[in-house]
Amino acid sequence: MTKRTLPPRRFIKPTFEFLIEKKRDGGEFNQEEIRYIIDSTLDGEMPQHQLAALAMAIYFQGMSAQETADLTEEMMLSGEVIDLSHIAKPKIDKYSTGGVGDKTSLVLVPLAMASGVVVPMMCGVEHDYVINTLDKLAAIPGFKGHQTTEHFSQQLARIGGAIISQTDDLAPVEGKFYALRKETGTIPSLPLITGSVLSKKLAEGSEGLVIDVKWGNGSFIKDLEQAKQLARSMTRVGRSMKRRCVALVTDMNQPLGDTVGTSLEIKEAIALLKGEGPEDIKELVLKLGMEIVRLAGVAGSTLSAKQTVQRHLTDGSALEKFKELVKAQGGDPSYIDHPEKFPQAKHIRKLPAPKRGYVHTINAAMIAHGVHLLGGGKEGPHDKIDYAVGVSEIKKVGTQVKQGEPLMMIHYNDEAKLEQALEHFKNAYRLAPKRPTPPLLVVERVA
Repeated sequence: MTKRTLPPRRFIKPTFEFLIEKKRDGGEFNQEEIRYIIDSTLDGEMPQHQLAALAMAIYFQGMSAQETADLTEEMMLSGEVIDLSHIAKPKIDKYSTGGVGDKTSLVLVPLAMASGVVVPMMCGVEHDYVINTLDKLAAIPGFKGHQTTEHFSQQLARIGGAIISQTDDLAPVEGKFYALRKETGTIPSLPLITGSVLSKKLAEGSEGLVIDVKWGNGSFIKDLEQAKQLARSMTRVGRSMKRRCVALVTDMNQPLGDTVGTSLEIKEAIALLKGEGPEDIKELVLKLGMEIVRLAGVAGSTLSAKQTVQRHLTDGSALEKFKELVKAQGGDPSYIDHPEKFPQAKHIRKLPAPKRGYVHTINAAMIAHGVHLLGGGKEGPHDKIDYAVGVSEIKKVGTQVKQGEPLMMIHYNDEAKLEQALEHFKNAYRLAPKRPTPPLLVVERVA
């Protein structure tokens, strides 16, 4: 691991008031000013109220491409940077802005490993109602998401992949900024999102990054144009830092796949690793997987990339890699061979359609909130997740239903919690007499 040591330089420190006013009035920070902001944040020298004012000024005024690149680099260099140069294979990571029912990482990491790509994945905190990838993996008995960077590096060299929680040593200033953004309503700031994500991802030692930028009612990015701008910002900054980078803008106006909930999503991921599973998530896995193998140089053409991904999904090699990863991190791989071993809810109840018609819209966030109320998510870091609860067999946009036909199946253990969750599930669906045009899953590719 390395950390840059900067040579001494002549730099007259500006006041924090000057920096706030400069950005408030639309000015552009130079790299030394950004470095000073990062150092002052890390050392606790800048008071919280002034840092909050600065974040708000950035939220309203934005940052130029150069400012965003400088911010990302200085955030990355605020802590350790993992050196994976001893691993000869290409090292490509995947990042998603987070979505309801998104279990693609569970499939893509072993799929990339089977394709000869090393995947150094560290997972951060998702937005409030989205279940973290590590929370899903925790449904496998014994699985350990917390690892040291040394163990992380060794596991990558040994088996070619790891999924762990972000360590405090990497880009520590990012954690301070993220906490502040949550408290000040500046989470949606595009330059701050870009700096936050890329500073952590590039500190992991990856040579390239495939990004899934989600937009819609199940994402914290509600506006399509903003999602496109974020995709462009991330790929531009990634390239400026000499990393291969590609982004897909994808729809999150309904849950991805047929399930939401920890064990249910793991079981769906296992089905996908056998070449089965719902068509929407199969399509997304295929497209993101193709981007990973092309970025890694494992496949040259689009056709070759498609054939590589499809082969490893159907020949069982990606499934074997998943078991290898689970075992390497202390989990019981027999759960992958026998998904029926996962905890099952005491009760399963259908959510009946109130009338005949077509599923016109689905509010994915409401479904996710409902699953949380069943016990399927965390309100605080020490809360326990009920791995059995969730929803399955979700009817998707454009599906025709009869009155009384199930819109989804609800898996629950507690009647009182079910009553709380039901309102969210009922209000998530809107039916209409005419079939709507199903949304495009992949809206745009930014490379």
